[in-house]
Amino acid sequence: MDEKHTYYVSVARGEILRSGTDSPYEFLVNATDDEITKLRQLFDANDEVGWDNFYRAHVPYVQYHIDEENRAGDSLLIQIYSFIHEIGDEAAVKHIESMGILPKENESKDRPPYIPRAHDQSAQPESS
Repeated sequence: MDEKHTYYVSVARGEILRSGTDSPYEFLVNATDDEITKLRQLFDANDEVGWDNFYRAHVPYVQYHIDEENRAGDSLLIQIYSFIHEIGDEAAVKHIESMGILPKENESKDRPPYIPRAHDQSAQPESS
């Protein structure tokens, strides 16, 4: 079994640190090397989607709620917070639960539900 270590995590900056004095952090987690590798991969994917969103932001006619890049970013943030919820300390768990962003048991864990707006003729519901 892998040994767990304490890490200090900043979702806003995508940082995972071994020292809590190096930089401000939001969450304290106790994780194995494999778990930290998974969290780093989620942060890297989120950074890539951030760049995609930056480029997409220069196309003004695409609405937010029908934009796949925005949806991918939302999904990754939920995955990141869900994973921190699994490996975080008690304060991290309580804070993430208070945010109200974790999917309910009957919702997909890898993306938020998509609900088209009634006034939007171009929005099509996704197939499951």
